[in-house]
Amino acid sequence: MESKLKILNAARSVGCTVLTIGIAIFFYGFFGSDYSAVTGIGIGTIMGAIFIFLIGVFFVVTEEMNEKTDKGVKVF
Repeated sequence: MESKLKILNAARSVGCTVLTIGIAIFFYGFFGSDYSAVTGIGIGTIMGAIFIFLIGVFFVVTEEMNEKTDKGVKVF
């Protein structure tokens, strides 16, 4: 359980950091800058943060399923 919690906490902290940076870039591009490309970079960064978090959750779920399933192949 300890390793799963570490993976989930790492995915959450990295995801929150990248999400905060993405929101800041988006607001700068939308309100402060005349370049529309900065807004797109902000949206892409936000989507990347969501993707990082979902991959972390997927790793935890996969590890949980590997521990709960029976190992080996049954031969009849």
